[in-house]
Amino acid sequence: MDMTPMVDVTFLLLIFFMITAAFALQKAIAVPPVDDSEKAPAQSMDELEEDSIVVRVDGDNVFWVFCPSWTEEVKAPSKQDMRNLVRAARKGEAPEGGQTSGSGYSKMLVQASGDATHEFVVAALDAGSGAGVEEIRLVSVEDDF
Repeated sequence: MDMTPMVDVTFLLLIFFMITAAFALQKAIAVPPVDDSEKAPAQSMDELEEDSIVVRVDGDNVFWVFCPSWTEEVKAPSKQDMRNLVRAARKGEAPEGGQTSGSGYSKMLVQASGDATHEFVVAALDAGSGAGVEEIRLVSVEDDF
């Protein structure tokens, strides 16, 4: 019995799986360690939202963007729409791309529902860092908005 064809098929399968295997790099979000030596001042949600861009991710993975100079919260149906709204809020522009409504905001607050997937929460965090926001805070909210 000749084993040459069997060895050839085995090597071809080995090469096929080596080429098609996805070598994904593990990505992580750098979070600074907690400093327990100093007590942080307690802030209410209203105080945090006062001078920040607020991005809410609800349980259905829908984005809602708001900044203090806007009159109402704006729904962003896609990640790209959310990135555009965060960029506009960072520059101090109106959500429709109209004239500027004051100075831009350098802080951002991401409020994520407990039912939101990590993909959408990370997309909101990435949108803030991509827009040049200097301080980004993440808050997990038990109830849906």
